[in-house]
Amino acid sequence: MKVRTTVMAATVAVLCLTAGACGPDDSADKGDGKDGGKAGSKASASPTPGADAGSAPGPTPTSNGRTLTEAELTEVALVNGELPEYDFAKMPGGDERGTEQSEDEACRPIASIINGSPEPAPAATVFRTAMDTSEEGQDDQTVVTEILTSHAPGGAEQLLRSVRDAVKACADGFRTTSDDGPSTYSGVKALPAPEAGQESLAYQVTGSIEGEGVPLVFQLVRTGSTVVTFYAVNFLSAMTPEVPAELVTAQVAKLP
Repeated sequence: MKVRTTVMAATVAVLCLTAGACGPDDSADKGDGKDGGKAGSKASASPTPGADAGSAPGPTPTSNGRTLTEAELTEVALVNGELPEYDFAKMPGGDERGTEQSEDEACRPIASIINGSPEPAPAATVFRTAMDTSEEGQDDQTVVTEILTSHAPGGAEQLLRSVRDAVKACADGFRTTSDDGPSTYSGVKALPAPEAGQESLAYQVTGSIEGEGVPLVFQLVRTGSTVVTFYAVNFLSAMTPEVPAELVTAQVAKLP
């Protein structure tokens, strides 16, 4: 199974991330990620079956704990030619940020990720989109958003810790307010974490567009003081989307 979105939906995915558009109404969400939907063939990023979101082991960061500059983050972001059949580009509107504020303080870390503004605030941020060109012209072309962030010492660990705690605290969902109005997220659940980096976690948030449940999946992978957030959304069904394993592996391999 793999991430399934249309190319047109990729634009909406950008809005979901930077403008809080995945939960613009106040109605209850209908999808819980468990019912039927179109599925593909690629696996998730080497999940550990039954693993807790954040159970991926890893060594203590040493020399690679340096805080990267924006220029250095740009250098380690995947580019065309480095991963066959994938096209990488700067994310349209990447300089914009969402304005969603969680009504429950415990869920604030999740809302911050949705806004494209993880907390604690990164020292530098780079946005990219990855599209599977082998699916060119298909109405379910694979599209994944990447957010590369660098942090002051201890900040990357704090980010993953706070998000992990929020996933547990907000299992029953949460509400937000923003410049675009209220949003309702009906549930949050941990997913198997990718075996990558020194620490990782994965989770699904069920949002809503016009009353229809929309599953949003986030995978966070930390190496030293750098975190890569992989974001995918399924607009075609309530099936949980997954991030292609080769994408995570290739991107994390470039981190210093």
